[in-house]
Amino acid sequence: MGEATRHQALETAGLEHPNPQAVTSRLFTGGNTFFLALDKVQVKYEMLRAHLVESMKVTDVAATHGYSRAAFYLVLAAFEQRGMLGLLDGRPGRKGPTKLTAEIAAFLRGADPTWSGARLAEEIEGRFGVRLHRRTIERARER
Repeated sequence: MGEATRHQALETAGLEHPNPQAVTSRLFTGGNTFFLALDKVQVKYEMLRAHLVESMKVTDVAATHGYSRAAFYLVLAAFEQRGMLGLLDGRPGRKGPTKLTAEIAAFLRGADPTWSGARLAEEIEGRFGVRLHRRTIERARER
């Protein structure tokens, strides 16, 4: 894969390092075309490897890979939780409805299929004390 193609693929996937010019690690500045400072996932991986395998100080590896010390610990925690997938940035924002509990979802599965979202919203508010929008309920029933 050529460098221009790789740049385009990283841009399309949203995997560009936010500050590639700040990456000063010898791996990325030594002229080796395998290591690309623009590749956020590769930079994060090499930052963790430098600390965990080569025992480099956190402040040093964070600085030479274009991240803050606090960002290093966030990357490390994500990697420990999810492995390589943790090196990918998660979608920002909420991850679904917060008030739609497992108990309410079970109620919806057992509810009369002819009831409208508005009717179910009233039932849920009466039974569980939780106010849900009818559209949230309708989407949950579609799944």
